[in-house]
Amino acid sequence: MHRVSLPRIGTAKAWRDAARGFLAAGVPPEHILWGDHAAAPDLFGGDSPPPGGGTVTVPRSFVAMAETAVWHSDPERFARLYAFLWRLKDAPHLMADRGDAELAKLRQMEKNVRRCQHKMKAFVRFREIGAPDAARRSFAAWFEPSHHTVEPTADFFVRRFSDMDWRILTPDISAIFEQGELSFHQGYARPDLPEDAGEALWITYFQNIFNPARLKVQAMQSEMPKKYWKNMPEAALIPQMIAQAPGRADAMAAAAPTLPPARMAPAQAQLASCASAWDGPAEDLPRAIRACTRCALHCHATQAVPGEGPADADLMVVGEQPGDLEDLSGRPFVGPAGQMFDSLAAEAGLDRDAAFVTNAVKHFKFVARGKRRIHQRPNTSEIHHCRWWLDAEIAQVRPRLILAMGATAAQSLTGNGTAILSRRGRIETGPNDLPVLITLHPSYLLRTPDAAERARATAQFRQDLTTAAGIIAQEAG
Repeated sequence: MHRVSLPRIGTAKAWRDAARGFLAAGVPPEHILWGDHAAAPDLFGGDSPPPGGGTVTVPRSFVAMAETAVWHSDPERFARLYAFLWRLKDAPHLMADRGDAELAKLRQMEKNVRRCQHKMKAFVRFREIGAPDAARRSFAAWFEPSHHTVEPTADFFVRRFSDMDWRILTPDISAIFEQGELSFHQGYARPDLPEDAGEALWITYFQNIFNPARLKVQAMQSEMPKKYWKNMPEAALIPQMIAQAPGRADAMAAAAPTLPPARMAPAQAQLASCASAWDGPAEDLPRAIRACTRCALHCHATQAVPGEGPADADLMVVGEQPGDLEDLSGRPFVGPAGQMFDSLAAEAGLDRDAAFVTNAVKHFKFVARGKRRIHQRPNTSEIHHCRWWLDAEIAQVRPRLILAMGATAAQSLTGNGTAILSRRGRIETGPNDLPVLITLHPSYLLRTPDAAERARATAQFRQDLTTAAGIIAQEAG
């Protein structure tokens, strides 16, 4: 029978060396009594060193698990680890066997140790003990871990507090870091640590981050077990904060801003969708429109086409979207429909150069057929996305009248793009209560195959332009 007493400091390495020797010599688990120096002496003999010689290979996953589980407080941990290691030498697949009871026990021990390490990192509270004029500041903390986690966790504190001297004192093993050197010592009795002025600041911070509306006592105690409270200065406040939490949560709810009724949500969403957030300088707006990617139309069009004209124009003319020539040139109303508009506007006494001309949608939407690009009408989503830019242009120009040519312009400006033939010639309300004169789009005149119908529509369009010119002249006079 072999008896092994492992030291309290350096336990992991001592167990690893002993286990390697016994395993290499083929000593079965039942022939070994494991313990530490705190264990009572064996009735039948003292320690016997493990046999030497031989090479042992074990899975890396076991080594990693053992390096953590060996720090558990269970006195049977050494025997459990070696017993599983003995089985593992002939069945390496056991490390992946989720149904193995011994592996499950070791995994739980590993988890408990890691949890204890986490608690140590979170709940150690240092107090300054050094002289004010010392070259290095010095701190000390008292901690009572559930497992033997001081030694495997000390490197964390070395990395975090390498610029000061510190000591973490526990009933088991204590870590002392002085002048850049880390050492371990047997446990200490609880010292009488001085008060620390920094604790008042920490307690004030702790009080202010406490949210009574999110308090869950069981969850809090799970993460911060009561056994640690006695060594944490802020813990003295916890019972009082728990008791006051319902009243404070009610007061927070009573002081919260009043929310609008649920039925207002659609109206608010519609209002927000119609508002333009553009607030840049006027000279930057065309550049911003050309860089627009708010909808998928920018993927195929050559460029976005901003409006043009006097920045203080009394009349704003809004069409549907750029056509093929507008897309290539980057200017609005230069294609066949624009040329027809210029011609009829001159006949109606409307000065095109005095108006700000633009489109409801800034990119050309088309379908390719061979070398031709056939115009496609924008859908509601595309009109909605481009309303951002139209609103910005309206806000900067501030026209007295808007001439909406065609269904797309009418939909963008009034929310209704239907029945244009019956609505043309009427003035409706647009953004910011601006008057909007509904009329046909010049492209409608170009596409109408019947000569008589085309002549009638042309006369109606000319009449609407005359009406717009008269309104502007009256406003100016």
